[in-house]
Amino acid sequence: MLSQLICNGLISGTIYALVALGFAVIYRTVRFFNFAHGVVYAAGAYFAYAAFSSWFLVFSGEGCYLNWISAVITGIIGAGIVGILIDRMVYRPLRKKKAPNLVFLLASFGVFIFIQNLIQLIFGAQIISIRTGPVREGHHILGAVITNIQILILVVSVFLCVTLWLYIKNAKLGKAMRAVADDPLAASVVGINPEKITLVAFAIGSMLAGAAGILVSLETNIEPTMGMNAILKGVIASIIGGIGSIPGAMFGGLFLGLAENLGIWKISAGWKDCIAFVILIVFLLFRPKGIVSTSLRENEA
Repeated sequence: MLSQLICNGLISGTIYALVALGFAVIYRTVRFFNFAHGVVYAAGAYFAYAAFSSWFLVFSGEGCYLNWISAVITGIIGAGIVGILIDRMVYRPLRKKKAPNLVFLLASFGVFIFIQNLIQLIFGAQIISIRTGPVREGHHILGAVITNIQILILVVSVFLCVTLWLYIKNAKLGKAMRAVADDPLAASVVGINPEKITLVAFAIGSMLAGAAGILVSLETNIEPTMGMNAILKGVIASIIGGIGSIPGAMFGGLFLGLAENLGIWKISAGWKDCIAFVILIVFLLFRPKGIVSTSLRENEA
């Protein structure tokens, strides 16, 4: 039982980490809570569903993976495009007017509601799925049962997290993103275009959210409101790890996933979401010192 809960916690934690990573990449560049990030997560899943449905009509033969590959690529790119459009059409005009963070926060809520209703208008409010084929028994590993889809979620999520961390740390563009996050004015003095870096941050963060939505849709159902729960868990994971911290977002996501699943060991699974908020409240009240990530106050300085 314990090994199964730990396994489930790792799977959930890697998804939370992906959402938190995308949120952190955007936050450290623009310095406001982009709650529209949650609907980008849902948009990635719906883009993949649309592409998968279209290709499945053409390539429906068993063993043909072209529809799956095209669906994943379409979903990730589509989510990136949605994130870029949100920044260019909504946030950039507000930056030019030097709007306060509260205006950005309200704008992000408005964007979330608008795109969520647009998705519902196009695809309907019903629950849909891209899962196909027969249900197969999972693999028994150390007393836990894990399916092929769950292994795929773990492998892809860990790969994306590590790749992003190495990219931000070592790549030239990643260093430019860190420079803009530290001091946009100083970065512009040395020839870095903050607007270009902001565009890149929204593209990368949104594609990570889209990838997380697609991975979740491979195992569970898709619905227009799926982004709300995702962004709440992503924000909580980011706060636990330190707002804007890349390794902290990974740590926070894994910690939250494990805590939720171990927490329902003795209580009903219906309290799972409540556990996340209890963890957030306890963390804010008794925030430990020396955590791997930067603190809220340090990031705001």
